[in-house]
Amino acid sequence: MTIIANNIIKEFGEPPTRVIQGIDLTINDGEFVSISGRSGSGKSTLLYLLSTLDNPSHGNITIDGKDPQEMSVEELHLFRNHHLGFVFQFHFLLAELTTLENVLLPARRDGQHYEKEEYARELLKTFDISDKTDKLPAQMSGGEQQRVAIARAIIMKPKYLFADEPTGSLDSKNGEIVMDILRRANSEWGTTLVLVTHEPEFSQMAQREVYLVDGKVRENHSIA
Repeated sequence: MTIIANNIIKEFGEPPTRVIQGIDLTINDGEFVSISGRSGSGKSTLLYLLSTLDNPSHGNITIDGKDPQEMSVEELHLFRNHHLGFVFQFHFLLAELTTLENVLLPARRDGQHYEKEEYARELLKTFDISDKTDKLPAQMSGGEQQRVAIARAIIMKPKYLFADEPTGSLDSKNGEIVMDILRRANSEWGTTLVLVTHEPEFSQMAQREVYLVDGKVRENHSIA
């Protein structure tokens, strides 16, 4: 199945300023798509629309044939928790929870934290932070915290993973580690990955690049 955006427009303010201007876009199951462009081009806004975190002002988006705008608040919450994962520039870990507790948060919301604990520990081992299992966020580096955030995003084995500048606050070494983890989620686990980045070398890792200029798609091409 796919994510399909039909002539989506996003406006803010009064009088309205149009940030996304009539975009049509399809993201296929299992794809790795990067969204790039200069600052202010609408990259993050488009990601928020595609990922159900915001609604378009006009047009519609369907995910696997379902329109998020037609769901109740509870239905949308369950849909996100079961099918969508989110990684942002800042990790947004809860300061009072350990690494393992942070990773298991989505599972706890669904009453599956006991069932998912073994998988959470496997992820921490895979991401080379198993020695941080009982550490608080303040006791870890920024790169380690971001790896914890990714583990949290995929603990429910989501079909779709949305990443908004996930390397933006990291040095080059940790940025590469994070990108390697995201690529593995796509290539090894079949997770559809949608990445917003301003870094050309990371954008070029995708199978397809969507380049925005002033809220419009300037380029939408496969990367050899």
